[in-house]
Amino acid sequence: IIMVTVDLSEETIFTWGAPPLKFGAGASDEVGFEMSGYGVRRVLIVTDAGIHALGLPERIADNLRRYGIESEIFDGVHIEPTDDSMNKATEYARAQGPWDGFVAVGGGSAIDTAKAVNLLTTYPGELMDYVNKPIGAAKTPPGQLKPLVAIPTTAGTGAESTAMCVMDILSMKVKTGISHWRLRPTLAVIDPLLTMSLPPEVTAAAGMDIVCHALESYTARWYATFDRKKPEERVTYCGSNPVSDLWCEKSLTLLARSFRTAVQRGGEDVEARSNMMMAATFAGMGFGNSGVHIPHANAYPIAGMVKDYRPAGYPQEEPMVPHGQSVSLTAPEAFRFCFDSAPRRHLRAAELLDPRADKTNDPREQLPSVLISLMRDIGIPNGIGGVGYTEADVPDLVPGTMKQQRLLATCPKPPTEDDIADILTKSVQNW
Repeated sequence: IIMVTVDLSEETIFTWGAPPLKFGAGASDEVGFEMSGYGVRRVLIVTDAGIHALGLPERIADNLRRYGIESEIFDGVHIEPTDDSMNKATEYARAQGPWDGFVAVGGGSAIDTAKAVNLLTTYPGELMDYVNKPIGAAKTPPGQLKPLVAIPTTAGTGAESTAMCVMDILSMKVKTGISHWRLRPTLAVIDPLLTMSLPPEVTAAAGMDIVCHALESYTARWYATFDRKKPEERVTYCGSNPVSDLWCEKSLTLLARSFRTAVQRGGEDVEARSNMMMAATFAGMGFGNSGVHIPHANAYPIAGMVKDYRPAGYPQEEPMVPHGQSVSLTAPEAFRFCFDSAPRRHLRAAELLDPRADKTNDPREQLPSVLISLMRDIGIPNGIGGVGYTEADVPDLVPGTMKQQRLLATCPKPPTEDDIADILTKSVQNW
């Protein structure tokens, strides 16, 4: 064996992981069989009241029962999870436990809540012990968690593929999360039939989350440009890499083919719904390893500091900016800012997302113009002004973005506070 000496001051290793998948129409009716393979006897089904009212959790409970698995249903998941709602879910699970495993049924909110419940019922500690720094202590989960099967009912978050859970910290009016590979679901069961009745507004918002996951991951800082890390220091987001790139490219191709159709005719087009579910999962398999950057970092204060905005297609009990909307609102300007860091990647991303787009205009404008065209077609609000913010709010939003250093570290062109303020200001209106 000949040992070759190389400079190891920069990173030479990237990591990639994703759960096994079961994908296809009717896949949700095979959960009992899948769970029986883990030797579980008592399972908590984690969902929200809206999904519970549709009867899907009971159907899953019946399926589990056929394989000798008892279950209970917790339907208290908040539409956009908060530290308070996750703590309440954990209190319920601790009081009613112990549990051998978990099934999450719903959007990213249900899946992320189940991840937190799994962690906090398996090991001692409180939510803030594990939340990312500088907001929490970023404690590492000490060992393996219980089996968690994730069944998404929206095509957006990709939470069934990822190793993080996201929440609003109410006292700080900021979004953050927990990030560690042990949080990744044990199995993702993806059934496109569960999304057929989604309102067009929800389809549009959730779909923009897919778009931003794929684009941010594809344009993220290249993994080899980071400083060399010790094994125990490596984080879930390792930067763009050859494997994540493949999934992001495929996701963008599927979006180009089916996104507008899913919004306009989603109730009758199974192929479009299937493509959107696959795009969400593929994007999750990309960004869940490489990372996201400015649009997601901006989204956290945009959602966390919402005033009176109540989006169509969602329950109207309280003001909220759906996550998929919040990540998209500053995306055009963010990609203008990042363009110089990787021009070819931005141009390739624009071509994948819209192969028919005009390629003769300013290269810096190609990806932003493709995004704006899509957002207008599917009814996304026109910039942060469309959800109630003005230029006067920008100084209040900037600190919330700058707290997301875990995300900003993945940006190929690290932004200053002034850069973020400029991006937000120029995003008050996108067209």
